[in-house]
Amino acid sequence: MNHLPQLRIPATYMRGGTSKGVFFRLEDLPEAARVPGPARDALLMRVIGSPDPYGKHTDGMGGATSSTSKCVIISKSTQPGHDVDYLYGQVSIDTAFVDWSGNCGNLSTAVGPFAIANGFIDKARLPENGVFPVKVWQANIGKTIICHVPVTNGEVQETGDFELDGITFPAAEIVLEFIDPADEGEGEGGGAMFPTGNLTDRLEVPGVGTLEVTMINAGIPTVFVNAKDIGYTGTELQDAINGDPAALARFETIRAHGAVRMGLIKDVADAAKRQHTPKVAFVAPPADYTTSSGKRIAAADIDLHVRALSMGKLHHAMMGTCAVAIGTAAAIPGTLVNRAAGGGARTAVRFGHPSGTLRVGAEAASENGQWVVRKAIMSRSARVLMEGAVRVPADFHAG
Repeated sequence: MNHLPQLRIPATYMRGGTSKGVFFRLEDLPEAARVPGPARDALLMRVIGSPDPYGKHTDGMGGATSSTSKCVIISKSTQPGHDVDYLYGQVSIDTAFVDWSGNCGNLSTAVGPFAIANGFIDKARLPENGVFPVKVWQANIGKTIICHVPVTNGEVQETGDFELDGITFPAAEIVLEFIDPADEGEGEGGGAMFPTGNLTDRLEVPGVGTLEVTMINAGIPTVFVNAKDIGYTGTELQDAINGDPAALARFETIRAHGAVRMGLIKDVADAAKRQHTPKVAFVAPPADYTTSSGKRIAAADIDLHVRALSMGKLHHAMMGTCAVAIGTAAAIPGTLVNRAAGGGARTAVRFGHPSGTLRVGAEAASENGQWVVRKAIMSRSARVLMEGAVRVPADFHAG
């Protein structure tokens, strides 16, 4: 039997926000994987180490969590006025599946630095010292993101004193602007921020009950519920949810029925093939709590609590795209998020999550009877963890 050597594919392992993933230049991928399809999916699954029935990703670059089973493909932009196209793949851990249905807001932070470091930006455009706005086309959802990347001595500045809850060490601050971040709906509402036309709805969920929800398309499609309506305080940490299989099953049922109501899928059975979107999150008014690192957060330091699930598990901090949804919903009086934050008009909120707090701003307005959001802003950080090449068996197509 002939055994083929492994392929050597140039890649960069990067942290962006509270996620990390494997970044590729499109041109460096094997030819069959340069276009969407089974070959590309097979390659990224093999890189990450999925599907892994052991749930460890020992034989790949993944970290066996939704925050670390990610791949990014960057190419010269096809869109006028943009620097790069950014394509994001969320790789399932235990099933043979790559979800391309949404964006990763955290890894969006790393796209700007990657673009500069990998020659996508003409050196003549870069300041010797300052901040450079990399204009990114988010190809999964067709949206613009501007990454304001600090530059020192003509190179990306990665170190700094900006602290991000959920990340152990400080780094340089990168400001992200999500331009017109409302996603494109596929069903009722057809691209509206609120697919049903309502700020809140009553969602019937078999085995759970009828819940008041806010379903919003901004940053990423998200279903918000009140913590108290599902038996929680909103101050829960990961173990309280992820160690409870019955709770995880209830959340998945809520997510599936919300996806149908938002027009993202036609039947609840289709939710298994769309694991990345929508997200489901629960909100509560501010209260004192202790983070997963043992830090004490006072109720006076936050506007509300939000806990969100990603790929079937409670996230250790907060997904960047979900933070955009939180900031947008908080800016619109009448949503569950806005009510949990105390109601009224606001342009920014600081919310508590399992690892600490995060501030996100949004500019929302009512135009012709429809709510629109022009921009959402938040600060994150990113850095290169390793660069070189990943090795993948040449028969990765065979699975």
